[in-house]
Amino acid sequence: MRDLQAILNQMTLEEKANFVSGRDFWHTRAIPRLNVPAVMMCDGPNGLRKQEGEGDHLGINKSIETVCYPTASAMASSFDVELMQTLGEYLGRECQAEDVAMLLGPGVNMKRSPLCGRNFEYFSEDPVQAGKMGAAYIRGLQGQGVSACVKHFACNDQETRRMSGSSQVDERTLREIYLPAFEMAVKEGKTGSVMNAYNAINGTFCAENKELLTGILRDEWGFDGFVVTDWGAIKDRAKGLEAGVDLEMPGAPEGKSAGILKALEEGRLTMEALDKAVLNLLKFVFNFVDQRKENASFDREEARIFSAQAAAQCAVLLKNESVLPLAENQKVVFIGRYAKAPRYQGAGSSHINVPKVVGAMDCVDGLNVTWVSDEDAEAAVKAAKEADAAVIFTGLPESFESEGADREHMRMPEEQNALVKAVCATQIKTIVVLHGGSAMELPWKDEVAAILLMHLGGDGVGKATVELLYGRENPSGHLAETWPLRLEDTPAYFNFPGEEGIVEYREGQFIGYRYYDKKKLPVAFPFGHGLSYTTFAYSDLKLSTDTVTNTENLTVCCTVKNAGTRKGSEVVQLYLGALGGANIRPVRALKAFAKVALEPGEEKTVSFTLSPRDFAIWSVKIHDWFVESGKYCVAVGSSSRDLRLSTEITMNSAQELPLHYDRFSVVADLQKTAKGRAMLGQIMAARKQSRNEDIEKEHMQNLGEGSEKMMQNMMLEMPLGAFVSYGVMNDEALDAFIAALNE
Repeated sequence: MRDLQAILNQMTLEEKANFVSGRDFWHTRAIPRLNVPAVMMCDGPNGLRKQEGEGDHLGINKSIETVCYPTASAMASSFDVELMQTLGEYLGRECQAEDVAMLLGPGVNMKRSPLCGRNFEYFSEDPVQAGKMGAAYIRGLQGQGVSACVKHFACNDQETRRMSGSSQVDERTLREIYLPAFEMAVKEGKTGSVMNAYNAINGTFCAENKELLTGILRDEWGFDGFVVTDWGAIKDRAKGLEAGVDLEMPGAPEGKSAGILKALEEGRLTMEALDKAVLNLLKFVFNFVDQRKENASFDREEARIFSAQAAAQCAVLLKNESVLPLAENQKVVFIGRYAKAPRYQGAGSSHINVPKVVGAMDCVDGLNVTWVSDEDAEAAVKAAKEADAAVIFTGLPESFESEGADREHMRMPEEQNALVKAVCATQIKTIVVLHGGSAMELPWKDEVAAILLMHLGGDGVGKATVELLYGRENPSGHLAETWPLRLEDTPAYFNFPGEEGIVEYREGQFIGYRYYDKKKLPVAFPFGHGLSYTTFAYSDLKLSTDTVTNTENLTVCCTVKNAGTRKGSEVVQLYLGALGGANIRPVRALKAFAKVALEPGEEKTVSFTLSPRDFAIWSVKIHDWFVESGKYCVAVGSSSRDLRLSTEITMNSAQELPLHYDRFSVVADLQKTAKGRAMLGQIMAARKQSRNEDIEKEHMQNLGEGSEKMMQNMMLEMPLGAFVSYGVMNDEALDAFIAALNE
């Protein structure tokens, strides 16, 4: 076993100071005299973007030709952790063949708003869904000896002012929404690296945030890998090292030791922090060296086949009025440029150089299909009228969504909307195939017969589209984000992208379906929605117990049957919601999911395990997870608004929040702890003995109907100091009572 401490001990101070910055845009720094090699890292995660040659100082030179897989927004909609892990394995094998030690991804930031320009690189609006998919990708990639780099830690949920802005988010929202996916990447995925975000959180830049990078990431979650900056995210190198940043990227050939050496001399940086960073980087380098497959090769043709298959698994059939699948002898017209040259990936650092993209028109041999450009609306309408069915390929242009800029609105190009409406007016069997990385407004949604969402489906998306349209594949994707009816309905509408770099997360925990379901707002398509060419029946929901404690797991089982005539896959989603309680919570939250493949007539039992953490909220009083006693609803179904089965479970939690009582505490606060309830009971018992119930009843009647409820509420809201005002006890007795409560 290699002795990394011995290598550290032999390094000079200047070597250490230079080692914690890269050599260039993509490589770590080598130390030849100690046999420490340089290793390479590359952009991802939906393909390998490896620059040819040494790479330029901006990292924008041409990259190698390779395979572009469906983007994260597409893969998330598969709800298939095995598929996600397989994607990681393909990328890991290619990285080995190309001598790449780390792939930058996955991105697990939350989709706070549909306008985030980089939403195509992120999985979901739900932390559990993003975390499970991200962890699966990491396991697949790292199983091939290549490190993942989960990003961007944390609250990097927009492109506007992303390098300098501050995300203002409360503690509970941060813990319940924006950190759990990263936590899963660490605990379940065992990610080798974490990339800190450009932005600040509550005024402290992530690259200098010791609570985030050391307190939470390392001390609390047990992360033992290394932290790398987003490229150019460093603000103060000494503060970054002390906070827990190990590697600054990009680097420079001449090194960047001067600032670090000066910080050591001035006492702004400790040798302990520098040595920790060096050891973390040495571990990363030699982990790859030890797992390097010298003669590794990669079959890109096999990978392209997988990419097209994955695209088919990700596609979401949003609507179908008995028009799909198409029959192969139907006279069909494909309309639009995306039928020949589909939009298949996003713009920015994840952009993959591919030798050939498969369009739908490349895959129509043997089919009665013609093509008409979307630039000639009159010809398109005429062709649609003469056909048995019309398929319009449309969506968001690349200029509408890209790294570096947020979308200005949720609309498609107006000429595309006009084309869809014109074709619908003459052809009742109009099908829309959508390309894009996030939700769009669809003003013609109710006029078309079917909508098939292909996302940004990678370089094989055309083949996948034809396979789905003609029923050779059965759609099985489900939305990993809610599609609202309009931008004004979105939870962050008033607070995105913020003002002068400051963005307030005032919607709190209520993003995505948590918001729409709580408000009971109509949406275009709910979270988890996805149709199929077959139907699925749910039955036999069972819990391992009807009463659970905060120290035990709960098993939930149900049976799912393919009740149709085609083979298909259903995404079974489990939601949990509190029925009452003292804390504000969403109506329901996703806690688990499974994708189940079924032959016609086949049925399977699906089993989930819920832990106490699944019932918990983050308490700012104890700065920890807290499980509240009470009744909860356990529901399973096909989307957040298509719940097929539900039942209740009682949680008997032994946890109680510590409370400090004073004269301004209200009576209702006493009911939150066993001690408070007991002492309140003693007071009520004593009062019952001394009061005249007949006189009180007469007084209540004088106050009118509803007076009893009024008095009950007033009692609960009454401050403890009022016990003296109403003669329940004197000042000395009240002080003693409060002191006993606080013991």
